[in-house]
Amino acid sequence: MKKLRLLAIVPTALAMSLVFTEANLAQTPTVQINRNSQPDPLLLNGKSGGTVKSNCGNITTEPSQVIQVTESLPYLRVTVESQGKATLLIDGPGGRFCVMPDSYSGGKPELSGYWQTGKYSLYVGELSQQQHTYTLSISQKNK
Repeated sequence: MKKLRLLAIVPTALAMSLVFTEANLAQTPTVQINRNSQPDPLLLNGKSGGTVKSNCGNITTEPSQVIQVTESLPYLRVTVESQGKATLLIDGPGGRFCVMPDSYSGGKPELSGYWQTGKYSLYVGELSQQQHTYTLSISQKNK
């Protein structure tokens, strides 16, 4: 009788383990940024937009990119280039910021300046209902 209970528990435990492992695999990988990060600029690619309507365009439920700033940086610039009307929602230690495309940055969402140590979730949104490939550029060089 004890063997039958054990045979019922083991498959359940194995299934739960697989569910949690798959959930961890689905998480966005974290990119480490410090003063000596190379290459500069670091280029990351993905798809803009999503099904969640926000004040920063249509975004996904999970971040497009996650960066971990391991030491305070006096200057860091994050820019999104896309064929669409991309937006950039940054959720980090200093708060939540929405960056829209504007004529000053050539129609590309861009945020630059001092970045404090911490984890930043970046959501590359889209003003339209479409999705477009994007390139996210992260640089410590001032233009």
